[in-house]
Amino acid sequence: MSERFISIEGIARAYPAADGLPIAVFEDLWFSIRRGEFVCAIGHSGCGKTTVLNILAGLDEPSTGVVVVDGKGIEGPSLDRAVIFQSHALLPWKTVLGNVAYAVKSRWPNWSADKIKAHAEKALGVVGLSGAEFKKPAELSGGMKQRVGIARALSIEPKILLMDEPFSALDALTRGTLQDEVRRICRDTSQTVFMITHDVDEAIYLADKIVLMTNGPGAQIAEIVDNPLPIDRARTEVHKHPDYYAVRNHIVDFLVSRSKNFAEEQAARVAGGLPRNNRHPPVVRPLAAPALMPAATRAAS
Repeated sequence: MSERFISIEGIARAYPAADGLPIAVFEDLWFSIRRGEFVCAIGHSGCGKTTVLNILAGLDEPSTGVVVVDGKGIEGPSLDRAVIFQSHALLPWKTVLGNVAYAVKSRWPNWSADKIKAHAEKALGVVGLSGAEFKKPAELSGGMKQRVGIARALSIEPKILLMDEPFSALDALTRGTLQDEVRRICRDTSQTVFMITHDVDEAIYLADKIVLMTNGPGAQIAEIVDNPLPIDRARTEVHKHPDYYAVRNHIVDFLVSRSKNFAEEQAARVAGGLPRNNRHPPVVRPLAAPALMPAATRAAS
């Protein structure tokens, strides 16, 4: 995978408060994503995760800083970047096939109707919805609606897939099934993904790297966790990996306590006249100490 396919360089986003003075939701964010990498961002509500995603999508602009994708700065929305929102956002008057075909036609307006239909059907087959092409959204379960949204996003063959908590409204079984499918699809297609989540286990299961953001306002990137689990991981085996709980405990500890302490430490640096060094967030790789592994795990390894 090549380096710096997506480069986020010193971006901040501020909004005016009631007194007219700007309040920064986040400030001075620096990180990059490699081509084909799956990156999750996690942090408390209000830290600006969705705003970062909207900037990547071209739906918002940073107050300062730039975002570069494949060597070019982002200037508004593009079909090279597909977004899957928390809600499926389907057109209720169109069929399942019609919703996906609408996206395909937007991407390739000169294609024939038959070619558009065949491409849309192929995308629906990838998410397991062959046979449901002519149903309306009202006839679908929540999980099926979200599958249509995933098929629609993938059908335009984007360079980047942006996902804003796409499984948060689903029941646990459906959520797990869709996580499995998305992981398989992204691995098979080498899809570059930036995803927002509040679910620590979801981030560990799906991501190659996990971006930890401090609390807002004035949120920053505290560190980037390099997931030590193998690339080819199975849901039934993830929790058995010797490094799983080391990674999980590291992230939970950050969300519970270190996110607050980090902000206080940075504030103390600024008060003392020292600069913040956000340009190179530390990359950490939490690993279990052999002595702390369960006996059965040590024996198996």
